[in-house]
Amino acid sequence: MKAMVLNKLASLEQNKAPLELVTLPDPVPGENEILIRVSVCGVCHTELDEIEGRTPPPRLPVVLGHQVVGRVERTGPQARIFKPGERVGVAWIYAADGTCQFCRAGNENLCEAFRATGRDANGGYAETMTVAEGFAYRIPDVFSDAEAAPLLCAGAVGYRALRLTGLQDGQNLGLTGFGASGHLVLKAARYQYPNSKIFVFARSGQEQAFARELGAFWAGDTQEETPAKLNAIIDTTPVWKPVVEALKNLERGGRLVVNAIRKEEVDKASLLQLDYSTHLWLEKEIKSVANVARRDVSEFLELAARIPIRPEVEEFPLEKANEALVELKARKIRGAKVLRVA
Repeated sequence: MKAMVLNKLASLEQNKAPLELVTLPDPVPGENEILIRVSVCGVCHTELDEIEGRTPPPRLPVVLGHQVVGRVERTGPQARIFKPGERVGVAWIYAADGTCQFCRAGNENLCEAFRATGRDANGGYAETMTVAEGFAYRIPDVFSDAEAAPLLCAGAVGYRALRLTGLQDGQNLGLTGFGASGHLVLKAARYQYPNSKIFVFARSGQEQAFARELGAFWAGDTQEETPAKLNAIIDTTPVWKPVVEALKNLERGGRLVVNAIRKEEVDKASLLQLDYSTHLWLEKEIKSVANVARRDVSEFLELAARIPIRPEVEEFPLEKANEALVELKARKIRGAKVLRVA
């Protein structure tokens, strides 16, 4: 199979081609695994965190990619859920122990044995991959392969973040950062909370216009003050300043949910601008999102099909994965970037 492989960690500013196109043997499915012929794979900011060492793979080389859509090609001897030819998706959650208190409560994302697709195991920047059948998902027919890919991570983790806000219909919601996850959260929130106003903080005028186009009540720069206080804010940026700026717009008792696997160090000094009375007092709180659980993926796919949510996607051939990653690093974003593999 063809695959784009990460051989060593590097800053994308110093190395704009960290992935190498190679030929690898097709993997063989284990007892309870399925072999997937990959059609498309979404490109996520977490891949930048892996490449640049903020959440490094435990071993190299590795095939990145965790928003995978394809067809079942073969099944392991004990695999019973899927049949060859069925369309399936794989998300960031690749495996968990299934027995700890978190797994039993449906929060496998907090399991100490959590393994991530494309980090702890080879992912979807390749023509084939394997996964345990219990960590694959049927893709609703309403979506094309490219539309489905970002739903598996940007959508699912955004759905988890939205749930963790505790938002009630009619309350104001803020979104800071407006890439793949942000635009899907906006669409889901408008459906689930039809009486809520959505305020979007985005760095570029193009992103702000895109947010208004999708139904945002207000869109402005990260540093701007909103015309009304916000009951909840979801931060999807890779940096720190938007977190500080968002807190000043939070209503008393409001919650900021930070939806990021890692934050970059580039502007960490912004945290020194944190003023207790302005940013945190009056029972404001900050909560992080850690990975996704299986229920987040399955529930969001059902919700997205019901609405339906149509992600905005920009396609690249597998061989142009480096180009897609460089654009993502440079924040050249409108919707989600997807690699066309097959």
